[in-house]
Formats: sequence, C-alpha cells, structure tokens
Amino acid sequence: MTFDIEMIRQRYAAMPDGVDRARRTTGHALTLAEKILLTHLADDTQRPVFRRGEDYVHFAPDRVAMQDATAQMALLQFMNAGRERVAVPTTVHCDHLILADRGASTDLAAAREVNREVYDFLSSVSNKYGIGFWRPGAGIIHQVVLENYAFPGGMMIGTDSHTPNAGGMGMIAVGVGGADAADVMAGMAWELKMPRIIGVRLTGRLGGWTSPKDVILKLAGILTVKGGTNAIIEYFGPGTETISATGKATICNMGAEVGATTSLFPYDGRMGDYLRATGRSDVAELADAVAESCLQADATVLEHPERYYDRVIEIDLSTLEPYINGPFTPDAAAPISEFVRMAREKGYPERMEVGLIGSCTDSSYEDLTRAASVARQATEKGLTVQAQYIVTPGSEQVRYTAERDGMLRDFEAIGGIVMANACGACIGQWKRHTDDATRANSIVTSFNRNFAARNDGNPKTHAFIASPEMVTAMTIAGRITFNPLTDTIPDKEGNPVRLDAPQGSELPAAGFAVDDPGYQAPAADGSSVTVAIAPGSKRLQRLEPFGAWDGEDFEGLRLLIKTRGKCTTDHISMAGPWLRFRGHLENISDNLLMGATNAFAAEGRDAVNCVLNPTLPGQTYDKVSTVAKDYKAKGLGSIVVAQENYGEGSSREHAAMEPRFLGVKTVLAQSFARIHETNLKKQGILALTFAHKADWEKVREDDTISILGLKEFAPGVPMTVVLQHTDGTTESFEAEHTYNDLQIAWFRAGSALNLLSKKTKENE
Repeated sequence: MTFDIEMIRQRYAAMPDGVDRARRTTGHALTLAEKILLTHLADDTQRPVFRRGEDYVHFAPDRVAMQDATAQMALLQFMNAGRERVAVPTTVHCDHLILADRGASTDLAAAREVNREVYDFLSSVSNKYGIGFWRPGAGIIHQVVLENYAFPGGMMIGTDSHTPNAGGMGMIAVGVGGADAADVMAGMAWELKMPRIIGVRLTGRLGGWTSPKDVILKLAGILTVKGGTNAIIEYFGPGTETISATGKATICNMGAEVGATTSLFPYDGRMGDYLRATGRSDVAELADAVAESCLQADATVLEHPERYYDRVIEIDLSTLEPYINGPFTPDAAAPISEFVRMAREKGYPERMEVGLIGSCTDSSYEDLTRAASVARQATEKGLTVQAQYIVTPGSEQVRYTAERDGMLRDFEAIGGIVMANACGACIGQWKRHTDDATRANSIVTSFNRNFAARNDGNPKTHAFIASPEMVTAMTIAGRITFNPLTDTIPDKEGNPVRLDAPQGSELPAAGFAVDDPGYQAPAADGSSVTVAIAPGSKRLQRLEPFGAWDGEDFEGLRLLIKTRGKCTTDHISMAGPWLRFRGHLENISDNLLMGATNAFAAEGRDAVNCVLNPTLPGQTYDKVSTVAKDYKAKGLGSIVVAQENYGEGSSREHAAMEPRFLGVKTVLAQSFARIHETNLKKQGILALTFAHKADWEKVREDDTISILGLKEFAPGVPMTVVLQHTDGTTESFEAEHTYNDLQIAWFRAGSALNLLSKKTKENE
C-alpha cells in the first residue's frame, strides 16, 4: 500500500514545469538540492534568486513525521493552534520510550505498561487530528519512514535530527523542533535559511569489510561536527549508483553529526528497486518518468561541480577503509589501520565490553545480513563472542523478515540479544547490566552519536562508532584493537582463525514480509474524539503560552551559567530517564543544563550542575535548575553564555523550552547549531552571538548583564551587551544576531506559537 499517493502524483506532475521555471529564473544549471528546494516554495508566484547561507526562505513541505518523545510537545503546541485536522500528511512513531533491558518481548510489554498514558495521549491526539499513528514495536521512525513514506524529490520535516535518513530515497528531509512541525501541521509555511550546498563526489565501489557507514565516518572527520552547518550535502558521481538505497540512507542519516541541514542522493535504479520491494511500484514508475530532468543534478553541474557547489569533496569508495570514530565525539575519525595504534597510544580501554548494532542509521535488512554473515562465521569456525552483543532491528517489517530468513537465529547462536524495534541504547534508553557503572570501559556501536554518558549514563564509557559488521567482528574478538582485515582470533583449541569479509543481501530474495506492521489509521472525522490527558498527570501537561516581550531592553539579567567546551542538547536537556517527562514542561525543566560544564568551576566544587546564586548570602552554589527557579521566583531574568556550536546534536526543543520556562531571556554563544538556534527563536529566547569570540572571556561569574538595542530590534543591526561587575566596573561589547522580520515578530509575541495562534484567530 502506498500512503498519500495522490499527493505524490500531484508533486511529480508539477515538478518538470517547476524545475524548468527555476532554471530560467536562476539563469543557471541546477543541483538536485536546488530542484527540490525551488519546487517546494510556499509562494510559488515568487521565484527570486536566493543567496545561499543568507536568505531565509519559506517552504511548503509534503509531510511531517514525529517520534514519540518530541511528538508530545509538538502536539501539545499544535492543539493550541485552533485547527481541526493537520494540513499536511503527518505521522507519529513510538520508538524512543522503550527501554532496552532484557529483550524484545519483555521490554515491549514493560514499555506499553510504563508509558501507557503517553501512548494513549499520542494515539488519541493522532486519531482526533488526522495523524497516522505507528504503535510501539512498529519500528524506529526513520526506518519506518524510509519503508513507507519517503519518495524521490519530496520534502519532509521531522522532529528528530536524523530525519535526513530519507535522503537515501532522494528526499530533502530536515530535522526540526516541534514548533516548526506545529506550524506546518497548522498550514503555515516552514522557514529555513537557504542552505549552502556541499557536493561529495563518489567514485569506485565498496568492497570487503568496507560499508556505506564508512563513507560518512570518513566525511565526519573531514567536515567535523560544524562543517556542514547550514548546508545540504549532495552526493553525486558514479559511486552513488553502487550503493543500495538503505546504504544511502545510512550515509544521509549520520550527516546530522556534521551539522548538515540534510543530505541526499540522486534517484537511481537501486532506489527504484527498494520502492518496489516495499510495495510502492507506483511511486517508482512516477519517479522513473521524471528521473533525468528532476531527480538528479543537471549534466552541466556534474561536468563542472566546482562552479555549482560551495565545496566539493572527493571520496574513492574503492580505496576507502573501514573507519572507527570516537570516543566522545562522532568526528574523531580514524581508518582501522590507524585506529589500533592510536587507541593504544591514547590508552583507551582495549577490552571491548559491549557491541551494539542497529539504531536508525544501521538497522536495515542489508545491514543485518552483513552482520549475520559474520556472526554465522563465529559459529562455523568455533569462535565464541568475548563481549555482550545486542541487536536492534529497524522496523517490525525488517525484524519479521530477518526472523523468517534465519538471521535472528545467527545472532542468538553466538549469544546475541535481540531488542525491540526501537531506539534503545542509542539515545540512552538502555538498562546496562554491569558490575561497575562508573569505571572506564569501551563499547562499540553502529549508532550515530557517542557523546559522553549518552548511551549508558557513564561519562567514562568510551563509545566508538563503526559499521554493524565491524562491530560484530570486534565483539567476537572482544577488543577494540581488533582489525579483521589483518588479525586472527584463537578458536576453542587455540588455532588462529581469520574472519572472511561479510556478505549481504540488498533486499530479501523472498520479499519483505510482516504480520502486523503496527499502523493505526486516524478517524475520518475526529471531532468527537477526546484527547487523553489525565488530571494531575506527572508526564503530560497542557501548555500555557509564554509571555510576550514587554517592550523594554533586558536589564539586570543574572548569569545562570557560563558553559565551557562542548554543550550539546544532551547537556542542556538530557534524555535517558528524563524522556518520561517530555510531555510535561514543568517536570522536565528540572534537568536544565545539568550536564553542562561550568566555566568557573573551582577546586572543591563540582564542574557540572553546580552554579553560583549571588542573590543568596555567602557563596551559595546549587543545581542549575534550582538557581533558575529562584531567579524566576524573584522576578529576575537570566542569561546563558556559551562557546562554539551551542546546542549541537538532537532536535529536541525542550533544550529551548526549558530555559524559556525558567526565565532565561537570552543565550549568548560564540556560535549555534542550526536546529537549536531556530528552536530558541521559536520559543521567544533571544539568541545572540559574540561579535568577537574573545569577549566570552570578559563574562564573570557574578556579573549582572544587560542587553541593549531591543527597542530598535531589526535584521542585521547588532545589540550591545553591558557587563556590570561586582567591583563597580563595567564593560560592553557588540553581539550579533540572525533574526529576520518574521523571527523578530516571534520574539515580540513571546513565541512563534503565540503569533500563529493570533493569526489563526484573526482568520476565523
């Protein structure tokens, strides 16, 4: 069954003419990204030439997808928009709240009980507003979207940073905050700064132990976690046709780790094969008809890529090695030939304690077949795993088919535990069974993020990222320094055994199969449906609008925290056990910035979740959230000061809503990650950057800070930051911003949602 086929038909029918008009208007050949972007303009009558990295543009996405953790807040916001149904096709996927513990059946049953009120809420609100609902156990949002909704040349937004997974199907798919999703569901345009375009030319062909995962692991090392910010990564070249659709999705998925707006591949026969295998032959036929003109870059672009891309990177797949990235950051990239030496030099714990495969980035049928071929060798060659081995299928369709084809037995035969089709350990939803939860240790995963404490809550866990087949091989060997290309493993008799290169199947020979995919269609008329929110719930809370700007400059702000070093959304609003409060803003705000490092930490005090409250007598230090609550109770606004790429990582808007709820007026950083900066703007927090990054050093722990220039708030006009030091001296410097007129209107209204609600009422 093809969902929303009429919408897709209309999109393809209009695309050739739209691409032709865009080419005439711009006066030049078009990249694939430009073709999709310029045929999704919200106002189709205006086709100006947009400046990449500068102009904000309004788009009309084809659909919205939300995972259960972020969907709660997004839908709570949407409920205040005054609409009876969503304006575009929308789905909710229950994948984040399932704790990986003992195994699929046990964990899924436990999740359904523990999270019952959240699932009931999501099911009822989906039913009421015309939203497709994928029940817990159906699979991870990005794999389910790839199997059912992604189509070449389309545009989608999703409330998860790894939404770009759908780029493997030639779709512009962008991770956003819930407020963006609420806007689009309510029929509003979606605003995005016109991205730069990074072209990655692939040549050659993958082989042996090298997999699609290694393409993005290498690229992460080239671009770093900031190199893709406000850019689309567009792959091209003959090498693209040698990679499967799900392999392409793996590459696009982890593009989020370099800050990219999204990533995408041109349409080819491998995508068509995947569409047909997943029951969407009608979409494949439509795509085939417009492939050459609309679903790949123009020939001139491919001939002279340096003229059309802002940067061109070359990767030869034939010479690419397997990569291992980490620990603690996904851009610490090393080919396996260098990693072994590096790991020993740096003293990483060599013993590997857990190997984990799956997650949204590497849980396809092809991924499992390649990993299973390695696991099967262990059984056949008399080897036993030397570390715990955990397997997470991407969807019920993948799991059911893998079970039918014997792959799950291969994993279980070497001691593997098959977890529920959910995010699990990748996002910290993992009850790790260990004899010491605080010691230094090493794990290797096929996930996409490896921030400190992300997987198991232990900041001393060294998490490394590799392909599923490499993870499996290392699990069998029991050490992170094992190189399957060169090393051997002793069998039960002590004889050296070498693992053969993995073998995989792009698609199941007998086709995909599934008993119950886990989909719930919404009611045709949801007017009589009651949204389930229990009175006094600890997990769900209806939203009250934030207050509008009072028309005055921000004077006398208290410094809540000055962060030092990496401060991701995991540091700002931790996941793990806090996921249960994603629908309750007041309760989840207790985790505000609890993982951030205080730049003023001194000997004898904790560096994390311990900040000064100068309004209390003596040197009073407390948790960040406690100090923020005290400031709020006293009617004092506060400010957060940070360094580079503040808000890196997840799309979670709680990292913006929590400080807003607790009275933070401004975040002043050396630079922002794209999604988080937008989320701050959407929630009415003033997001500023230092005009001169060295001014960060001037901010003292007990400063009172003023932001001047709000009365003249205008695009491109800097503001003035005034530091009032306790010694009676003052310092001032300029701060810059990226607000346009609409975003300034959000700020003045108190949030984008406030402005949306106002316009909805005016149009009634």
